[in-house]
Amino acid sequence: MAKISIDRENLDRLLADSGNRRGTTYQQTFEHLAQTHLGRPVEEIVALLQGAADTARLGFHYKDLYEQAEAIHAGRRYVLRVTVT
Repeated sequence: MAKISIDRENLDRLLADSGNRRGTTYQQTFEHLAQTHLGRPVEEIVALLQGAADTARLGFHYKDLYEQAEAIHAGRRYVLRVTVT
């Protein structure tokens, strides 16, 4: 489980239901990968998640991305705790 803090003004980069006008959110990318990358190599998924996190300017550590990729690979649920500042 990862924990991140995000400024209220930038919440639309993370959440799919936030009225994002900047393109695909991180949550949308994660959900897409969860549907399409089950069983794919973890490192492949990490690279895609890293790109999405960089685009959204989210401060995930490599360990967080790796855990998310493992969950996608295995088809497990993943919990992300977000603190809005």
